[in-house]
Amino acid sequence: MPAISFQSVSKTYPAARQTRQQTRSELRAVDNVTFQIEEGEFFGLLGPNGAGKTTLISMLAGLSRPTSGLVSVRGFDVQRDFAQARRQLGVVPQELVFDPFFNVREALRIQSGYFGIRNNDDWIDELLHSLGLGDKSNANMRQLSGGMKRRVLVAQALVHKPPVIVLDEPTAGVDVELRQTLWQFIAKLNKQGSTVLLTTHYLEEAEALCNRIAMLKQGRVIALDRTSELLRAAASNVLRFKTDGMLPWSIAQHARVTGRIVQLPAQNAHEVEQLLAALREAGLAVEDVEMRKADLEDVFIDLMAGEQTPLEVAR
Repeated sequence: MPAISFQSVSKTYPAARQTRQQTRSELRAVDNVTFQIEEGEFFGLLGPNGAGKTTLISMLAGLSRPTSGLVSVRGFDVQRDFAQARRQLGVVPQELVFDPFFNVREALRIQSGYFGIRNNDDWIDELLHSLGLGDKSNANMRQLSGGMKRRVLVAQALVHKPPVIVLDEPTAGVDVELRQTLWQFIAKLNKQGSTVLLTTHYLEEAEALCNRIAMLKQGRVIALDRTSELLRAAASNVLRFKTDGMLPWSIAQHARVTGRIVQLPAQNAHEVEQLLAALREAGLAVEDVEMRKADLEDVFIDLMAGEQTPLEVAR
């Protein structure tokens, strides 16, 4: 039995208000998505803004109903068996949502009560220690920084010891210390058997943590495979250098540019020499030239820029 199952799931919303001359249409946020996440997996769900990631998670958590299809958690239909399905899940949302009238420990005890759990202070203490909140247990939620509030959200999601953990952009806008602390703890829980579903824009995190990845584009799955296989199918090498000049269009259309840093796919030494010769001919000075293996960000950019039909590159 899979930990999470999406079977032919679609979600549509009414289109924005239209004039009488316009025909009525709908916005399809999720379009016939099917995949399963097995027990104990660390699974990544990636895609640009608006691809449908948060919509899928909202349906998984029972906060939104699919227009069609079936969503289940460990065999429980999230609509028909809501209470049982919700008990299996610990969801860390994107938004910082908190009750300003309680301190951290009180908030965790109240969250425990929602699941009928009492006298679990030992587990609460472990959560506080593991997430770097030990000295904040008696602090009012209003007094915490954004990063500390994010840690409390993680603790609230885990306070009932759910077997399935859903992390929706958990490290967005937080410091390096929290990212390291969080991933160490989540990796520990995953090794102990917890299933983890992660959405993130930090693709280096997904590459390091996720065993398998699905990529969404415009509500459709365009890639679904083990992380190692996605990387193996990517361009074998990337040429990286710095320059201050404007790249020729023939090169710029294939480049990933961040400030002065330019990265270009290059299969072999002959392609590297051709690229460098073209840059010299354009009068550009380059420095800090190096080669590296393609990473998950290269794969992501290639797929999002391509015209694949759904599952054309999925397995």
